[in-house]
Amino acid sequence: MATVFWLIILIIDIVVLLDIIRSNKDFEKKILWTIAVILLPVLGPILYYVMGKK
Repeated sequence: MATVFWLIILIIDIVVLLDIIRSNKDFEKKILWTIAVILLPVLGPILYYVMGKK
């Protein structure tokens, strides 16, 4: 069961990273959001969609 949970988290992280790369944000903001998503795999995508995506 834990493996399925981490697989879902990995898929969500990849989708968010692709969304960050495709966005028209500054390069510095893209790098910061990428680091946040990688270091905080569960909280990072939530923060990005709440605070970073407009």
